[in-house]
Amino acid sequence: MTETTQPPKTVEALFDEGVERYQKGESVQTLIPFFKQICDRAKRNSPAWTCLAWLQLLADKPYAAFKSAQKAVKLNPEDAQARVNLAIAMLETHQKGVRDQVELLQQMMMVPELKQEVEDNFQDGLKRKPDWNSLKKVRSWILE
Repeated sequence: MTETTQPPKTVEALFDEGVERYQKGESVQTLIPFFKQICDRAKRNSPAWTCLAWLQLLADKPYAAFKSAQKAVKLNPEDAQARVNLAIAMLETHQKGVRDQVELLQQMMMVPELKQEVEDNFQDGLKRKPDWNSLKKVRSWILE
């Protein structure tokens, strides 16, 4: 009998799998270690760091989220969601510089596609965590 082994999944395939699991409603507690593994395998993968920060924020881990969001923004300064995550984490950890992030986000919201993506993520966040005051503040600052 010949055993066939599957080649290891690519980082992109793992990332897509993680996003799909999130969208299906899997708990953030199980997804955080999954995305940490992706970030460990691909340390320069900004979208993975952005997702990890979001999950950490949902799990009430703002200090971990702050570090993950900082990494995501450093890797891709034009990623609006990474900056949203950073602004929320900064609020929740009482960091200085939130206004700078908000001002950059306000400029980014001039792009309709970015604005829609960020708004969709705000809606998702409020569905999953209805009393998320930091998210509500950042949302009002950049969208209203």
